[in-house]
Amino acid sequence: MDLFARLKAAASSDWQSYVDHDFVRRMGAGTLPQEAFRYYLVQDYLFLIQFARAYALAIYKGRSLADMRAAKAGLDAILDVEMDLHVRLCGRWGLSPEAIEAAPEHQATIAYTRFVLDCGMAGDLLDLHVALAPCVIGYAEIGRTLTPVGIEALANHPYRDWIGEYAGETYQQVAAEARRHLDDLAARAMTERRFAELTALFAKASRLEADFWQMALTETRT
Repeated sequence: MDLFARLKAAASSDWQSYVDHDFVRRMGAGTLPQEAFRYYLVQDYLFLIQFARAYALAIYKGRSLADMRAAKAGLDAILDVEMDLHVRLCGRWGLSPEAIEAAPEHQATIAYTRFVLDCGMAGDLLDLHVALAPCVIGYAEIGRTLTPVGIEALANHPYRDWIGEYAGETYQQVAAEARRHLDDLAARAMTERRFAELTALFAKASRLEADFWQMALTETRT
């Protein structure tokens, strides 16, 4: 198994609480209320701003051009792909980019993003990328899970655009590269003793992802 698979196996209950959350199941079934999805999108936009900072930190911490380019790919995916998706979807409700950015961050948004940034500041590049992995690689896995017979089969699904973005080839390639880079970092810096520490980081990030889904359901009481 590669490092990502090992981390998932070692933190399986935390991982499942994230990827099989009620928010995800209801989105896949098309029964998630739009109010909850809209709340999530706004907070996720604010989330992505902080994650862009995390990838910028990864560029700074890179020990080689390859490390820096890998981090830049993640940064580009956020700034040029994911944030554009959020602006496009929020625009359907009349929300401008300025209005989204001016929204207050929820406690769950702050908790997760600052946790990742702290991992990067206090640790090394491997710590940072392990903390980022549930998001960048996990969304790709969720996208694939929600499209078992392909994106076109979603037809008029209410969340087709979101699911299709993360199930699509462009984002799947971003996640695959992130997964390979994680293995490269591990080959240089991981010991079996350190694996336990990385598992704890991964598990915490997965729980914070689950909290992020739950935030949207709780705040809209759905």
